[in-house]
Amino acid sequence: MISSLRGPVLEIRPDSLVIAVGGVGMMVMCAPDTIAQARIGGETTLFTSLVVREDSLTLFGFAAADSRELFDVIQGVSGFGAKLAFTILSSLSADELRIAIGTEDVARLKQTPGVGAKGAQRLVLELKDRIGILPSGNKRTLPAQAHWQEQVEQGLLGLGWTNRDAQRAISAVVDEGVTDPDAISDLLRRALQILAGA
Repeated sequence: MISSLRGPVLEIRPDSLVIAVGGVGMMVMCAPDTIAQARIGGETTLFTSLVVREDSLTLFGFAAADSRELFDVIQGVSGFGAKLAFTILSSLSADELRIAIGTEDVARLKQTPGVGAKGAQRLVLELKDRIGILPSGNKRTLPAQAHWQEQVEQGLLGLGWTNRDAQRAISAVVDEGVTDPDAISDLLRRALQILAGA
């Protein structure tokens, strides 16, 4: 799993950047604002998510780790693939998306290309309690929960599971009720049991 890249910019394309990493030019799909800030020869750091398909390997890059996290989470929603998730995060910042979902602002979500009324409602329904932020700025997910979820996700990815599998297992653990968010090893073990069908 390629989770981040750092290196000088070799090429600036309409929808991507080519970053020099260890003598190799890595093409990374990026949002327009990220591309606009890039300069040939200038060093940049991107938080990335690799999407594997039968006929392609596509690396999506984000200026912030939070955007990459949301990119992976959105793909767990039925009907939302990598391209649509990327389009959403190219149109809305991570905080804007969290607030729109937290306040059930379907109209704001519908302004994103490719997201209709049903899709916007599905985003709110499935993600409101996980990533939504209220106008006060308080996340609906408790900080302790957010911490263990991130740790468990990284553990599952490190063991070879996909982002989608990791999110499915974490959601199942959440549904069972978290009694001790600090017991990362126990939570990871339970997530593995869920994925194994135990």
